[in-house]
Amino acid sequence: MSTPYPPSVRIYEVGPRDGLQNEKQNLRTDVKIRYIDLLSQTGLRYIEATAFVSPRAIPQLADSTDVMLGIDRAEGVSYPVLVPNMKGFERAVDAGATHIAVFTAASESFTRANINATIDESLRNFRPVVEAAQSSGIHVRGYVSTAFGCPYEGYVAPDRVLKVAHDLLEMGVAEVSIGDTIGVATPRQVNNVLSLLLNSIEPDVLAVHFHDTRGTALANTLEAINMGITTVDSSSAGLGGCPYAPGAAGNLATEDLLYMLHGMGIETEVDVEKVAVASRFILEALGKQPASKYLQALEAGPSVLNSSFGSHTPAESIP
Repeated sequence: MSTPYPPSVRIYEVGPRDGLQNEKQNLRTDVKIRYIDLLSQTGLRYIEATAFVSPRAIPQLADSTDVMLGIDRAEGVSYPVLVPNMKGFERAVDAGATHIAVFTAASESFTRANINATIDESLRNFRPVVEAAQSSGIHVRGYVSTAFGCPYEGYVAPDRVLKVAHDLLEMGVAEVSIGDTIGVATPRQVNNVLSLLLNSIEPDVLAVHFHDTRGTALANTLEAINMGITTVDSSSAGLGGCPYAPGAAGNLATEDLLYMLHGMGIETEVDVEKVAVASRFILEALGKQPASKYLQALEAGPSVLNSSFGSHTPAESIP
């Protein structure tokens, strides 16, 4: 019997950027570099390393240049960085970035609160960045935040998501990530939004980015994959969250996503146990307990992790 699921899914790791930027403490640069280097050994092909934004806005990522210059770039691995404007783009290029990401939202209120601009203004600000990136052969990804709900406006109409996605693609962005910024989406809502997008946008240029605030991130991801989406954003250890959603559980954990996909026979080329090593390292540095259910089960003992695709033994600790 044929399966509706794709044979493979690409994991876009956002822990070093989206995860760490939401942590209260500022980690040492060498810790961030070690974290990224560990992720580079897992089979991940996309690791969003940092953001070239104002240190006043995100002090946790103030050392973005040092991080980019310090990491051991693995062959076949891309290290995208977030940039808000031309100044950020120029800094990113100087640090050796070959992939960048720009960001806006489907909610006017959120965009004003987050970057002090309207949606149209944010798009105009990104246009010269995208043009400069294209002329330099730099790949550009676009983020559409609050695609399923806004902390200020509540419900966000799918046609607003569609318009912003089209605007980004027409500008020259190569890939658009559709984000559930505050973790309110359910599978039916995911189906409604993606059905509209897929009427005019090819699935291979769309990605999904779910937060697990209400425990629906995996279910939402499964719905998106079933609809043909094959790029999924996630964060090792489930790091991250949103400052506008107090108590948010963070991003979809990479380990949990990998466990589900591998158990379904979907290839990712990523070693879940090596991801667990990187997650344990960064959690220890942060002094945090894991949000990832996979890591929680790992702590409970290897017998808990037996599945149809084999037993998983605890990953080695980092010296």
